[in-house]
Amino acid sequence: MNARQLRRPLALAIHGGAGVIERNALGAEAERAIRAELDRVLDAGHAVLGNGGTALDAVEAAVAMLEDSPYFNAGYGAVFTADGRHELDASIMDGHGRRAGAVAGVSTVRHPVQLARRVLEESSHVFLIGEGAEQYADTHPDIERVPNEWFDTEPRREQLRQAQQREQRAWKASQDLRGKYFGTVGAVALDSHGHVAAATSTGGMTNKRWGRVGDSPLIGAGTWADAHCAVSCTGWGEYYIRNAVAHDIAARVAYRGDRLQVATEDVILGEVPAHGGDGGAIALDREGNIALVLSTAGMYRGWIGPDGSRGIAIYQDA
Repeated sequence: MNARQLRRPLALAIHGGAGVIERNALGAEAERAIRAELDRVLDAGHAVLGNGGTALDAVEAAVAMLEDSPYFNAGYGAVFTADGRHELDASIMDGHGRRAGAVAGVSTVRHPVQLARRVLEESSHVFLIGEGAEQYADTHPDIERVPNEWFDTEPRREQLRQAQQREQRAWKASQDLRGKYFGTVGAVALDSHGHVAAATSTGGMTNKRWGRVGDSPLIGAGTWADAHCAVSCTGWGEYYIRNAVAHDIAARVAYRGDRLQVATEDVILGEVPAHGGDGGAIALDREGNIALVLSTAGMYRGWIGPDGSRGIAIYQDA
């Protein structure tokens, strides 16, 4: 690495999901623990960049750590399906060359983002699902496997009970879900080569059926990275799919010349709510500009800018 490359800015942003997150419901102890967890992930991801790692390395490392935290709906702590199991989804994309990998509906992979990275690097495909993704994991001994119940946590089990009780009271799937479902993790990074990358991982929606898959593993919906910027989304996945949210943000930057903040706000605060959805997104361009935008009461998020400034926030007002 030459001196010019070393002078290039480094930046990282992470999120742990958007939705109804209120101070009086979260509690002071849980809030302190979550902020500390986000801080720890930021330190680790930024250290990867500082040691010369790529943006792809950094987002994989950050998301894998978030997948191991019980506070977020990804990996350990993932929500339960209607069958009382866990189905995990993840995607990762390198803006340098637009390489991408994704998996959906995996049930024994401790870090789905790591399997998505293997798909990106070693497979001729982009997106593997269910049994096929599990079989692909079988061919990679370095991918850690765990029994499905390893992902269980009692708070998520209680969420399933509550969701099923609502269902028994004739609660309809067509009911307004804005703000009720949150729990995706993601990261975007800028490395010393001026390249950006994004990754997203989730346990999906509490009480989901029929192999439902949201936006998180879908390239262009929940995750996108190109030569201009990287985006990771969180929110009501159906609306992020219908509006190709991650790609829409990036396209406004690439083709119309919008500033990153403007593009992210126009999509997250404009397009998504206009069609009935809600949520948030984090985005990062190759100059190190960071956008963290949410239309919900809160979004777990953290960032380290190219000037070394950093922050952790949970609520709309931080």
